[in-house]
Amino acid sequence: MTAEPVGGAAEPYRIGPFRGRRGGMRPGALLRAASDSIPPPGLVLLAVLSVQVGAGLAKNLFAELPPSAVVFLRIAIGAVILVPVARPRLRGLTRRDLAVGMAFGLSLGLMNLSFYEALARLPMGIAVTIEFIGPLTVAVVASRRRLDLVWVGLAAAGVVLLAPWGQAGGANWVGIGFAALAGAMWAAYILLSAATGARFPGSSGLALAMVVATIAVAPVGVASGGADLLRPEILLLGAGVGLLSSVIPYSIELEALRRMPKRVFGILMSLEPAVAALVGLFVLGEFLEMREWAAIGCVVVASIGATRSG
Repeated sequence: MTAEPVGGAAEPYRIGPFRGRRGGMRPGALLRAASDSIPPPGLVLLAVLSVQVGAGLAKNLFAELPPSAVVFLRIAIGAVILVPVARPRLRGLTRRDLAVGMAFGLSLGLMNLSFYEALARLPMGIAVTIEFIGPLTVAVVASRRRLDLVWVGLAAAGVVLLAPWGQAGGANWVGIGFAALAGAMWAAYILLSAATGARFPGSSGLALAMVVATIAVAPVGVASGGADLLRPEILLLGAGVGLLSSVIPYSIELEALRRMPKRVFGILMSLEPAVAALVGLFVLGEFLEMREWAAIGCVVVASIGATRSG
């Protein structure tokens, strides 16, 4: 779940085809070899689809666990999987490097926690669309062109269309609030992802961030999930969510950002609300009204326009 980052491009991965003691390629080298065979645009679209399918699987888990427990399970399993692969090393890093990595982890944890709370109250397409205002804001602020006022107005129109005007239930407003908070954390994630990628080699910065995010959400996640977190079937589903929503897309996005212009990356990521709505429709059976599809279209077009003008 990222969009076009701001700042300089990160250094390329330094993962080569090193051989292990048994003669096989290390996991990092395998990941590198697999990603090299896919064009960068394909990597971005694959990451978008992976995130949204993972979100759909996580939403199905809400029948068994509260959203905060699912977030903890997702991030913790993601960290357990990624840390041995990335093998992050803290030696040689400055305090500023570590501070950036820790801030990246906090933004990642809070982004996912607030998004899952929104997902429990809103259809996937609507939650992602509101959340997407965060990266859209980053793109507009980075550009500062008059044309961006058009995109801001179009995105605002989309949000107005999504608001539950005249509806009696207050849960939708709470969900919108959580989605907006997730968007703010997503904006922070974008800024910090570029800084982390420039300071940490390979996926080591992401691995550190996953550990920090796990520690940050552990108190609320463990308290809400309790012993259910240890059920084998829950752990298996959590592993799937962790892979689809964290390990696979975050690693793919970091690699894609190193191999393609940030503007193109941002345009492709702008399709995420539409992909979320389609996954919600076909995976969860969430049917949206024409007004809601129009709102999603407004935000997608606004994001593409802001990215291109930027």
